[in-house]
Amino acid sequence: MSRKLSPRSRRRGTLAVEFAITLPIVLVFFFAAFEFCRFAMLNHTVDNAVYEASRRGIVPGATAAQVETTARNILNTLGISSASVTVTPSNIVKSTPDVTVAIEVPFNQNSFAPTRFFTGATIRRALTMQREGAT
Repeated sequence: MSRKLSPRSRRRGTLAVEFAITLPIVLVFFFAAFEFCRFAMLNHTVDNAVYEASRRGIVPGATAAQVETTARNILNTLGISSASVTVTPSNIVKSTPDVTVAIEVPFNQNSFAPTRFFTGATIRRALTMQREGAT
């Protein structure tokens, strides 16, 4: 005597198999999107930091330490660590014609999860602005 299974009970096993196959794929897409968003957010913040720090450096009376502090304050809004901020020249005087701010941020140390798509990536930005009132 063979026992007939209802269509519903036969479907239950299929549903479990489909779930087991699709869940890893969905999770990969979710974490990839999350990583790409974090990379874009870091790029934007580094762009903003280099611009605002350069603006701080072109004002008469500004010092390289103030320029670096401005950049680091903006980078700290996202908790960016291991950033390298370089201000050129290191001693801004009245006759300095322009100021360059360069920032490098390693993505591996600033990602929320281990990176897959941006392994070893470094975000680099530099901006040079002419000083106000330079003689």
